Amino acid sequence: MRTSIDVLAVLICCPSFAGFAQQGTPPSQIPPGTQRPGFAAAQPGRFVTLDVVVTDPAGHPVPGLQQQDFTILDDKVPRTILSFSATEASSEMADRPLRAILILDAVNTSVEGIAYQRQELTKFLRQGDGALPLPMSLLLLTETAEKPSVATRDRNELLNSLTSMRSGLRTITRAQGFYGGADRTHISLNTLARLASYETTQPGRKLVIWLGPGWPLLSGPSVRLSDKTQEALFQNIVKLSTELREAGITIYNVGLLGMTERLDEALYFQGFLKGVASAGKVQPGNLALQVLAIQSGGRVLNASSDIAASIATCLKDVKAFYTLSFDSSPADHRDEYHSLQVRIDRPKLTAHTRTGYYAQP
Repeated sequence: MRTSIDVLAVLICCPSFAGFAQQGTPPSQIPPGTQRPGFAAAQPGRFVTLDVVVTDPAGHPVPGLQQQDFTILDDKVPRTILSFSATEASSEMADRPLRAILILDAVNTSVEGIAYQRQELTKFLRQGDGALPLPMSLLLLTETAEKPSVATRDRNELLNSLTSMRSGLRTITRAQGFYGGADRTHISLNTLARLASYETTQPGRKLVIWLGPGWPLLSGPSVRLSDKTQEALFQNIVKLSTELREAGITIYNVGLLGMTERLDEALYFQGFLKGVASAGKVQPGNLALQVLAIQSGGRVLNASSDIAASIATCLKDVKAFYTLSFDSSPADHRDEYHSLQVRIDRPKLTAHTRTGYYAQP
């Protein structure tokens, strides 16, 4: 059984990093080696940019802060802030494009759960007569293909895209146990990896709002991995973490307890939130959707049946946020993990941003 688990672990966490065509751009048109503006090509992994949302005790984003209100701690060492900008809903955003990508997960969600999520997404899109707060695209994740729509601020256009999307035949189910779970995890991670790889070529900040319980963690006391498998998992964690950061992606997981997952399953991911510093400490659970969401500075919202309201909560984080950059010190070895913390020099305010990154020599 251990050999089977090793093989499956490599399969689920070694996705194909082919280009992910978003907004009608075929992968063949993406220039190789393109970098997001603002990153120093001469020192890959050294120049770090963070999007930071600051909230008050009620959870509302706080505008109006200045650079001197922020302190960046890199492995608990203060770093000099090289650049600072504040974005508010009322400000001009042309220099920092914003987009949201809604992923409707038909691979890991039950048929009943998908129907309810469609209903809630329809309710969200029909709320209000004006344009959406930012351009949004919709992606239906199925077993055979991803079907992204063109980003738009037109509610009706996105609603028409939702109506035209069909989940198709489901062949992978929870009843298939570990092996079915490995297949679902592979499809999900492969989609996220290719999305992150493509988005590194696109400017701006992106919110990925994943509707569903996420993929199986495939971790537990009975799961034992070989050194080779752990090394493969670690390299994929480093690559995915780095590309999510360089793409400016923040992940939000919107689920629904009771319909899409049990309470014990929903909370199990919390044991994997700490950043992985070496291959010997890796488990498949370190690549859970909820773990990636928290580590990217996003949220896990699964305690409410009002999915429409949860989506609106995710979008509130772009009403006011800050972009900071710093230059990290050279790493002592490849893929050196650094923990990150941003402190606010004002009482009762909390900063939400990425929890770590991998530095290079």
